[in-house]
Amino acid sequence: MWRLVSAALALFGVSLAPALAQQPPQRSECLAMANATPRALPVAFRQAAGSAEVEITYAGHSTYFIDTPGGLRIATDYSGAYQVGPLPDVVTMNRAHSTHYTLFPDKRIPHVLHGWGVDGQPAIVSERIGDTFIRNVTTDIRRYFGDDTGADMIRDGNSIFIFEVAGLCIGHLGHLHHKLDDSHFAQIGRLDIVMVPIDGTYTMSLDGISEITKRLRASVVLPMHRFATPLDTFMRRIGQQFEIDQRIERSFRISRDALPSKPTVIILDGV
Repeated sequence: MWRLVSAALALFGVSLAPALAQQPPQRSECLAMANATPRALPVAFRQAAGSAEVEITYAGHSTYFIDTPGGLRIATDYSGAYQVGPLPDVVTMNRAHSTHYTLFPDKRIPHVLHGWGVDGQPAIVSERIGDTFIRNVTTDIRRYFGDDTGADMIRDGNSIFIFEVAGLCIGHLGHLHHKLDDSHFAQIGRLDIVMVPIDGTYTMSLDGISEITKRLRASVVLPMHRFATPLDTFMRRIGQQFEIDQRIERSFRISRDALPSKPTVIILDGV
């Protein structure tokens, strides 16, 4: 019944975000690491880091599944159209297009996190679910197709979701429509793995997303929204400091200790 009420409220533009906003903020270890001196690692991350593995699966479009060591299953930009394996326990959504959200998710999914707010208020996500801390950084979206200069934007219509688990900082840029400024990078903090839209048209320019990718300096880059741009074009834009690892599988497992020493673009099977 509770999930039915939540779906109905979402459909008519009513949200429980204000209640979330009243919750005390949780602690982000990824932000702590970004602000720490080099080589300094928070105690919680030292304990979590090591051989604990996260499995990441590319389902298609902008949907990745993240399976955590604690058994939590997360799906990003979830519409229900791209499903691989069991139903997720947690789904995140963005509203730029219907391929990135659904107002009627399967009732068996216990945690549905919207990347947009209502009544001009940003979505605020900062909560621990199972072994994962999930938070968001909001960005704006275009009302219509166009450039990424900031004209005619819906404020806080998109969220960059960040998942902190097993000593890893995993970011999903969502349906990003504009360049990030210093305040965005400060809120994001450290990322070890980042999921990046590379279509170059529906989200933002390929030059713009390439610059963001280089500045984030994540160890692993996972392209998504990749139907409009040849992968070799993206690789040329981000430069030779990135390795490329193209695989025939849709999934891979990774731990903090196994992060590549040189930034690597991992291209999984899928569209």
